[in-house]
Amino acid sequence: MDLKPHTLPWQDAYKLMIGSILPRPIAFVSTLDADGRANLAPFSFFTAISAEPMLVCFSPMRKGKDGGKKDTLWNIEETNEFVINIVSEEFVEEMNNCAIEFDRGIDEFEQTGLTKKESVTVRPPGVAESKVQLECTLHQVLHFGDQPGAGSLVIGKVECVRIDDDLYYDGKIDSQKLKPVGRLAGQSYTKPLADSFEMIRKR
Repeated sequence: MDLKPHTLPWQDAYKLMIGSILPRPIAFVSTLDADGRANLAPFSFFTAISAEPMLVCFSPMRKGKDGGKKDTLWNIEETNEFVINIVSEEFVEEMNNCAIEFDRGIDEFEQTGLTKKESVTVRPPGVAESKVQLECTLHQVLHFGDQPGAGSLVIGKVECVRIDDDLYYDGKIDSQKLKPVGRLAGQSYTKPLADSFEMIRKR
């Protein structure tokens, strides 16, 4: 069958994306607003861009009810800083609870019991329970509409990578110890290393 997105309600187009682009890593983004209040929220439209400069990106969609910006996007535009905390199995439930749409100004760290970790290069705190944190300054943000279903692309320059000591060896991160969690469609998540395999790229 052939489906043309512009003929579908945005909710149905969204389901096509999250049902086919998977598993998706989770950017667990911590920010501060202009008054210094912390915010913490997960986003599964997240990937790397380049190593030199080291750039990463994630896409916060507009709110489905009114097309408003999410607190994370407001905060990044106000302060130009954020931290992407990599999600591991050990705190996946707390991460999921941060997806609740709290009122602006509510501190999700306090609501979920996660621990603030002072950052090295930016003002927003990292998540102490996270084994890898990417401290970022805003490189660029692009907006693609302001209606429900629209989104923005937030590009961050990584200023510091913080890694738990026991994960880092010979210039590499031990992904087995990281135990990352990925996002699937609906309410489903995955442990992407559960059934992994190796394939040598031909030269």
